[in-house]
Amino acid sequence: MSGIIIKNPEQIEGIRKSCVLAAETLDYAEQFVKEGVSTEEIDSKIEEFIINHGAIPATKGYNGYPKSSCISLNEVVCHGIPSEKTILKKGDILNIDITTILNGYYGDTSRMFSVGEISPAADKLIQTTKHCLDLGIQQVKPDNHFGNIGFVISRYARAQGFSVVYEFCGHGVGVKFHEDPQVDHTSRRNSGPRMKPGMIFTIEPMINQGRASTNIDRTDGWTARTVDNKLSAQFEHTILVTATGFEVLTDIHNNYPVT
Repeated sequence: MSGIIIKNPEQIEGIRKSCVLAAETLDYAEQFVKEGVSTEEIDSKIEEFIINHGAIPATKGYNGYPKSSCISLNEVVCHGIPSEKTILKKGDILNIDITTILNGYYGDTSRMFSVGEISPAADKLIQTTKHCLDLGIQQVKPDNHFGNIGFVISRYARAQGFSVVYEFCGHGVGVKFHEDPQVDHTSRRNSGPRMKPGMIFTIEPMINQGRASTNIDRTDGWTARTVDNKLSAQFEHTILVTATGFEVLTDIHNNYPVT
């Protein structure tokens, strides 16, 4: 546990403000998610919004990543690169992933969007993935094991007939983009380090219709797709461990009461 940063009150407040901006950016982006719009257009609006609010998009230039957000459609699990050639069409599902740097602090969140009417199967996948995130968040409290997050997520997802991506995970965040600990979404009960007040990390389950494994695009080196081209969905929040439970720092709609 020595590598996990316990944030002080000043850091927590800075991270909280960045998390609010990241969530507000997602809300702002929603109006542009419609048939005929390119993912490049959405990314440009996202970049403009973040910069206009005095922040920096954390993904742009990160290890060579070229854009200000990740926009992952349909069979893309994560790290989809926005492009002029990727045009939204009716029935698409997509994840938009935003990380902001505001006054040096990071806020990280993502959620699913849909274009027009989607299939019942796609809707079930999205609803299941959202519930997986909710179940994971409920595990956040002092002295609980990090492994219990992945345990409840994988148990529920598999009971619904889906698989859990194991090649990508949640992570500590706030002072840096990616910190300890690694937050797996499939793990053994009571495994891993224990949570302590002041820890901040993401939970971001990626749930697949078909097989759990992914392929990374050899051309761009980023885009992760399902190996069987079946749909994938993801939701993500940044969470603070409080003295008695949790605070979801990227929840600007009061869906998660502070515990």
